[in-house]
Amino acid sequence: MELLTIGTFAKASRLSPKALRLYDELGLLTPARVDPLTGYRLYAPEQLDRARLVAWLRRLGMPLARIQQVCALAAGPAAEEVRAFWAQVEADTAARRDLAAFLVDHLSWKDPAVAPTAKPLGIRYAALSDTGLVRESNQDTVYAGSRLLAVADGYGSGGAPASAAAVDALKRLETDDVPAGNLLDVLEDAIDRAEQAVHGVSAPGPSPEDAGTTLTAMLWTGSQLALVHIGDSRVYLLRGGRLFQITQDHTLVQAMVDEGRLSPEEAASHPQRSLLVRALGQGADSTPDVRLRDARQGDRYLLCSDGLSAVVPAEEIRRVLSDASGPEHAVHELIALANDSGGPDNVSCVVADVMELQQ
Repeated sequence: MELLTIGTFAKASRLSPKALRLYDELGLLTPARVDPLTGYRLYAPEQLDRARLVAWLRRLGMPLARIQQVCALAAGPAAEEVRAFWAQVEADTAARRDLAAFLVDHLSWKDPAVAPTAKPLGIRYAALSDTGLVRESNQDTVYAGSRLLAVADGYGSGGAPASAAAVDALKRLETDDVPAGNLLDVLEDAIDRAEQAVHGVSAPGPSPEDAGTTLTAMLWTGSQLALVHIGDSRVYLLRGGRLFQITQDHTLVQAMVDEGRLSPEEAASHPQRSLLVRALGQGADSTPDVRLRDARQGDRYLLCSDGLSAVVPAEEIRRVLSDASGPEHAVHELIALANDSGGPDNVSCVVADVMELQQ
């Protein structure tokens, strides 16, 4: 068998000699033979397929440790692993795109007060929480004020105080002056306070990791709504009779859907559909999604815990939001729907309408 020099092999595989030496040291691409006198690495022609695969995976940006795992798999499982990796890349890119869009909006934001022709807008709102028909206590916390809307869904032995602490930590946003130029910093600080507050109430317990909460909140800035979201509570927007889910669940099952390993239909009945991958709690990933949304007169927003979204179909939610005369009517109807569907969990709703202020 005629072996290839490292230079020839590098040219054929589109990998540099430097990269080949690194992959040899890592055990990823070991030469067929090393000359005992010169130390030159020699490669067998049949190693080209593996080398080219490594080169392609590196172009995808896959880490070397994961490439090693892929190369150890048969073709079918290796393809699934590449598919899962790329789905995660796309999800990460989407998250960065959302943050970039937020920053563009944030940095180009103009105070509506300088535009005399703009109609002043405000919100009217209602909030309601219910234990449901199965749980013994309510671990949800809701809040609705003239500037702040929030839903938190506690879990574990200290879920109720955790959700309450998270929402309480945000309440200063109701009264603090928030300059447009400092909005991003204000939101980051608010999430930090909420995380510290949750850790503070969960630390004394015997199992602090068993207490935490989701947190989904919107801050009204006068013409825009700033959204922060961690967990699987949701925000829906009803606009022009159509319902849009504007948050993404931070759950293991949703990640599997994003990676193409589950269909949305399979996810809806998956036994681990409530397993969170992001939350406020000891040891949890508390990275929030942050967005900025322009407000339009006639928009209706719903913030809800999964006690509603997990049991009531989106079309029923849309119907109630479309038909309800006002936020107070809407929150009562939505909670009644959840309880009519068995009420297996605590259920909480905040509904807010964007409306023109009377001058």
